[in-house]
Amino acid sequence: MDLSFTAEHEKFRTEVRAWIADNLKQTWSDALRDPNNGEHELIEVRRAWQRARYKAGYLGMSFPKEWGGRGATGVEEAILAEELARADAPEHVNFLGIGLCAPALIHHGSEEQRRRFIPPMLAGDEIWCQGFSEPGAGSDLASLRTKAELDGDSFILNGQKCWTTFGPWADWVFVLARTDPNDRYGGISFILCDLKSEGIDMRPLKQITGESEFGEVFFENVRVPKENLVGEVGEGWKIAMTVLGYERGAGTMSTAAHLGNGLRNLVKTAKELGLDDVGTRRKLGKLVVDWQTLYSNGLRTLANMADGKAPGPESSIEKLFWSEFDQRLRETALELLGAGGQLSRFYSGARPDVDWPRDFLWSRAETIFSGSSEIQRNIIAKRVLGLPQA
Repeated sequence: MDLSFTAEHEKFRTEVRAWIADNLKQTWSDALRDPNNGEHELIEVRRAWQRARYKAGYLGMSFPKEWGGRGATGVEEAILAEELARADAPEHVNFLGIGLCAPALIHHGSEEQRRRFIPPMLAGDEIWCQGFSEPGAGSDLASLRTKAELDGDSFILNGQKCWTTFGPWADWVFVLARTDPNDRYGGISFILCDLKSEGIDMRPLKQITGESEFGEVFFENVRVPKENLVGEVGEGWKIAMTVLGYERGAGTMSTAAHLGNGLRNLVKTAKELGLDDVGTRRKLGKLVVDWQTLYSNGLRTLANMADGKAPGPESSIEKLFWSEFDQRLRETALELLGAGGQLSRFYSGARPDVDWPRDFLWSRAETIFSGSSEIQRNIIAKRVLGLPQA
């Protein structure tokens, strides 16, 4: 397994870095601090940046050209993600569609579905959200109860989804729904649903950060064309595992770069404040070692992707590590920065580097979404290490 970048990879990195320098007019941190930017304006900042990337060929790069991509390698796509994160660029608005739904369509969808849905995903014309979690089915996703009953040429959806990221802003949702009540795993199907359909009620959820990026969606006798079924009836769990593999592991390089930015800012700030005691250096040194472990594990995932392998159960190692590392990073930051680190970006006197309180509050959810840390450990034990069940 080769964990080094080739000369061609480094040439591509230089090209990407130059394009970002020429085209990124405002960092995401600055956009967040702009008093003129409410939630709607921030969505449009992300949509505009997505369209700039799409026009330049820097979005969905590994997708085949006939679906709007450029046929690049997953390694090149990861290099791009790393450089965007290092530059503190906004995340594209359709990260759930491009990062999760598109891989599901590429691996399991029909050609008609790929040609219909992937290009407008990339262009930012249709925003997607994820309809997996329910009030009684979060980490135990197979307990979901939203029903899809076949009626002629349509499925009839009834049920509720919650923690629907970008739900209040989305045009489409990819839904896991139960098509057989008697089969826990084989009775789930993967369905694409237009959120403008009659019978859908999307409600925003207020988060601890004060934002409403999440929503809860209610389906009441919603009619969905049968051709919006991805794969076959009952293959939803298998498709969901593809989606969760990408959600948990394929973006590790980007995640590592984002966390590296925060870590560098914390080290820089500690130096500025004269925090040079043994205890502080020990805490920061531990974070640096942890971050390097995270980055190296991301390189391992890239090596597998370069060999044509989709992320598998080992992606749970990455998700577990980065989510718990981020919590340690934010907790250490607030501990070291003291009262000054408690001020959010909207208050005069707040630190100009990072909105540490917001990031701390965000990090609390990271060991829950995409499967809790307990679920990740179970997956690692059973499917990676092959340990017997108790």
